[in-house]
Amino acid sequence: MKSSILVVDDHELNLKLAREILTARGYEVVVAARGEEAVKVARDRRFALVLLDMQLPDMDGLEVLGRLRNLPETKHLTIVALTAQAMAGDRERFLAAGCDGYIQKPISLRTFSQQVEQYLARSSAGATSDERV
Repeated sequence: MKSSILVVDDHELNLKLAREILTARGYEVVVAARGEEAVKVARDRRFALVLLDMQLPDMDGLEVLGRLRNLPETKHLTIVALTAQAMAGDRERFLAAGCDGYIQKPISLRTFSQQVEQYLARSSAGATSDERV
């Protein structure tokens, strides 16, 4: 089995689609629908990548990101914003806040797995924040 990926999204269809695409590529996928759940799961397990929705019901993605970056056991995680927020400046705002990358929703069936693989490759190569995509 390939790397473990945490997908955080409150939209059931988004979770299902991401899980199906990634498990078909051999990844272990764990899902969380709420920010608090995501923080707990990320603390308890080891993930190569976190795909984080920026709009969650209990806290926004930036708060989840901040919590993960402030915990010793999760500060090293590669965290990619997975969001429908695609207005001018959104990508830059999420990267400046500490995300390692940005994938726009809706998920593209054609490119999603390739985008994820690029972030995983950077993660395993130990990319620094200066090398964010």
